[in-house]
Parts: sequence; C-alpha cells; structure tokens
Amino acid sequence: MGYRVTLIPGDGIGPEVTAAARTVAEATGVAFDWEVVQAGEEAIRTQGTPLPDDVLASVRRNRLALKGPITTPIGSGFRSVNVALRQQLDLYSSVRPARAIAGEGTRFPQTDLIVVREATEGLYSGVEHWVDRDHTAAETVNVITRKASDRIVRFAFELAKREGRRHVTAVHKANIMKTTGALFQTAFQAIAPSYPGVQADERLIDNMCMQLVKKPEEYDVLVTTNLFGDILSDLCAGLAGGLGVAPGALYGDSLAVFEPVHGSAPKYAGQDKADPVAEILCVELLLRHVGEREAASRVFRAVWETIAEKKVVTYDLALPGYTLRPVPPSRCSEMAAEIARKVPLVDLDAPLPRPAGAGLGEDSHLEA
Repeated sequence: MGYRVTLIPGDGIGPEVTAAARTVAEATGVAFDWEVVQAGEEAIRTQGTPLPDDVLASVRRNRLALKGPITTPIGSGFRSVNVALRQQLDLYSSVRPARAIAGEGTRFPQTDLIVVREATEGLYSGVEHWVDRDHTAAETVNVITRKASDRIVRFAFELAKREGRRHVTAVHKANIMKTTGALFQTAFQAIAPSYPGVQADERLIDNMCMQLVKKPEEYDVLVTTNLFGDILSDLCAGLAGGLGVAPGALYGDSLAVFEPVHGSAPKYAGQDKADPVAEILCVELLLRHVGEREAASRVFRAVWETIAEKKVVTYDLALPGYTLRPVPPSRCSEMAAEIARKVPLVDLDAPLPRPAGAGLGEDSHLEA
C-alpha cells in the first residue's frame, strides 16, 4: 500500500497535466494509491455542483491531494471552486515557489524565492454585494483577522527555518489600509523577533512589485495577504519563466493540497499541448511534504535537465524568449514521458547543468 492521495483532475487542460504528473510520480518508485474525484465543470455535469461533498470528504480522509486546474468563470457563473476548497478545508497557507528553471533566455535567472499567501480571507474571498438596486455600485468586504495573520506569518518563518531560507519579507499596504493592512503588519512585527536567525523586513505592495522586477535575487520568502499573494505569485512566476513552470501547495493544520499556479486554459483542452511542468513540480512538493526527499530531488532534477536540453519541451518552452535556437515543440505527454525516463537515471551529486542565459548563485536553494 502506497501513499493514499486524492486526485482531482480538474477541467480544461487539467486531465492532461495531472495524467502527465502521475506518469512522473510513478517513475520515482514511490508507491501511490490514487483516489480520483471530480470537481469543476465535470462535477456540474454529473452531480449538479462544482464542488461535491465527496471531494471534501476524500481530501479530509487522505490528507493529501494532487489537483489540476479548475475553471473559474469571469464575471458570472459559479463561484471559484479553488476559493471554496481553501475555505471549507481551512487550507490557510498557499505556498508558491518561483525558481528559474526555464533555461535559455530566462530574463531573471537568479530568481529563487517563495510566496507565502494567506488563503482563507481578505479581498480575494469574494464577499461582495451590490449597494444599490440599479446595480451601479458594488462593495467588496476585506476581512483581516489577527488569528489568520498570526498563523500565516508564523508559517512563513517556520518554512524559512526548515528550508534554510534566511530572509522573510512582509508585504502589505498599511500606509493606506490603516486597519486591515496595519493588523497584518502588527502580527508580523510581533512574531518576527521570535526568529532571530531570520532577517525580517517589510515592503508596501506597490514597491514590492517594482523591487521584484529590478532585483528579485535579493528576496527569499514573501508573506502577504490573499489578494496581494495572488498577484505577486503570478509576477514571480513570470520572473522564473512563466506559469507553465510554477507549482503551488496549500497547507492546513493536517491537510496538504498540491496544485499548479496556472489556470485551466480551456482553449487548449484535449490537444496534448499544455506544459506539464507546473503539475509535475507539484509532485515534487508532495514528495518533499511526505519526507521522500530523494525522490523529490530526482523529479526536480529530471525536469531541470529536460528543460536545459531543450530537446523534448512543449511549445511555450520552445518559444524564442526561452531558447537561443529553434526547437520543434513536443506534446505534453511526450515531455512527461521524457521527464519520467530521466527520473531514475539522474545523478543527484553532479552540478546542475547551466544553460546559456542561466546563472544561479552558489547559495541557490533550488534543490533544498
């Protein structure tokens, strides 16, 4: 019997990239017992709701889940399944590493940081309403609590300690949001002194965005509120090579759900075209979470080497911005098969190959 893991394929490109991730997971030799459940558009079709109770029950029972992207309609339609899942399971910490592994042409090859995002409250929660009968004015409620702020800040410092990170930056807008922003700031200032071995500082959200596109190598762990974290994690994914290589994880007190940062890209559904790397790196994060660190390092290294070689990569990684020579694009399933082939063969003691345009520092945490 292996690790019992809830598998939520999702919709759009979700079934394709989760199938790719399973291919790589099974190449590690670690045993998995997948319990497949449906959420999103397929669940609406078969069960009449985008988030059936059996999905929540499965995650609570197994305590581990691998999730594909799920479509959230823009402006109308059902409320975000992703938000509902986080709130109902109290998955309060969204962890999104941004590691520059896209190889040649990566604009910010020194990028190696983590965004830690509070995931259950704040402006991103979708608590909003019309304030007049004519629907000409609307209001969004921004609830920030000291409890949630304390636990996400503490989570960020504990992660920094555990992973050998040396610097935690709180990101807020307390100069304008003098109650909600200041509450988050106060929590950070109260908890930071408990971690004397970790440098602590603060940035306003607008300044943080500017700093990241000027010198991302100066930052290590960013901790912030829900909406700011959503924006910053996409920005950091762009620094590291794009959403196609950006994994994510959601943690509660006893549960962990691993999902890519990118969306469901319905226009590419069924074409075997999508980049599987973000979902495959979710397997890496899952393996690290359960203590299978060598297997996790093998997955990461196999991904790195496949991208560095630029022989079997999907269309996004074959674009001129990410390669210095013409590369014919491969299919999602072909790239997954190549990564899976490499997993048992990689030499974990050898230096990581450094493609042209890449230059990670000697103190990089990329294989931490």
